[in-house]
Amino acid sequence: MELPGTLRINERGQLELGGIEVTALAAVFGTPLYLYDEALIRDNCRKFCQAFRVKEGWSQVLYAGKAFLTTAMCRIVHSEGLGLDVVSGGEIYTAIEAGFPASKIYFHGNNKTYEEICLALEAGVGHFVVDNFMELETLSRLSAERGKKTPVLLRITPGIEAHTHRYIQTGQEGSKFGFPLAQALAAARRAKELPGIEYRGLHCHLGSQIMEINPYQQTLSLLMDLARAIKGNTGLVTQQLNLGGGFGIRYTPEDRPPSPALWGETLLACLEEESRKNKLPRPLLLVEPGRAIIGPAGHTAYRVGTIKEVPGGRKYVAVDGGMADNIRPALYQAKYMAVLANKAALPPSEEVTIVGKCCETGDVLIENIALPPVEPGDILVVLNTGAYSYSMASNYNRLPRPAGVLVNQGRAFLILKREDYKDLLRQDLIPPHLALK
Repeated sequence: MELPGTLRINERGQLELGGIEVTALAAVFGTPLYLYDEALIRDNCRKFCQAFRVKEGWSQVLYAGKAFLTTAMCRIVHSEGLGLDVVSGGEIYTAIEAGFPASKIYFHGNNKTYEEICLALEAGVGHFVVDNFMELETLSRLSAERGKKTPVLLRITPGIEAHTHRYIQTGQEGSKFGFPLAQALAAARRAKELPGIEYRGLHCHLGSQIMEINPYQQTLSLLMDLARAIKGNTGLVTQQLNLGGGFGIRYTPEDRPPSPALWGETLLACLEEESRKNKLPRPLLLVEPGRAIIGPAGHTAYRVGTIKEVPGGRKYVAVDGGMADNIRPALYQAKYMAVLANKAALPPSEEVTIVGKCCETGDVLIENIALPPVEPGDILVVLNTGAYSYSMASNYNRLPRPAGVLVNQGRAFLILKREDYKDLLRQDLIPPHLALK
């Protein structure tokens, strides 16, 4: 099995991350435990910036915060020169508290609230990605009241379906996101008319975990045709073209995602050709990798508990986490690989199904995986869980959310405290009539 980043099997047959045995990390920080490989996070950031020629002024890479966002993560991506894509007031607040420059933040979302828009304007968020006419009108009014002219990108639904799970498609016709292509010119005209609005360009997002480049090429061509039509009808020049994110990663051996280098080379060549064809100045290309940066750089360590065999030959291995800390397998049948950290060098000898401890039949992390002989107390590491595990974690069954540790060059830093039972009650209130007598 190919291990990502600084994961390796050492001479003792133990799984290491960043020079530290995972069993040692589990002993110190407990399980379930989110593990983050700082060296690989930084390497992925650099590969995207290099591939899209950021230093030469061709592109800007924005980290998609919804994949995984903490104050520490904000510090890392900022230090690597990335901007930030956010979708809520909470993500804006996290970034600002981390010291991330607001001017490098792009604010997305199909239902930005009045309070969120005000927060973003007062923080000085650099760009709004406008989803609909109502938002455009509200943003105009609130910007004008503050004497501001807010830069906007118009989110367009291009009508292109990428081959991925239907729950994570966003560019197809009928999507809840963005202006349908038929409304795009009207949106641009309205953006030109409204006070407090400065048109900067176009945005789209096709979906997530996409393995094919062709849908992005089609979308880029379509958006450049639209940019030509907008200029011809309104005089507005599209200075930025944002293709969103969705770049797939390798969860299983069958996954074959393009490299950042191939994404960059192909899309920049397409942009150059389309700009020339449409007789337009080449816009700044923006991309928003999230999963592709943090996904392979994060892993989850569990401790094995109950093991049981049921009629029919299936063997269940239950771990001390599950769908509360990683909803993706239950939500859209996401597939993962795993390693027994304390038996990493042993050959697989049995097929088991890894299940969580939540009170749901669907709490299955991995079906039918070959592992060495599994025993209670073993440390199981599910690989490539960095994206959307913590972001989508819950307290279902009143389970505290796990701790998170950033590992680098033999050192481990706690970046997410483990919740305890007191944290579960922090928001609870008891009405007076339920007071104990």
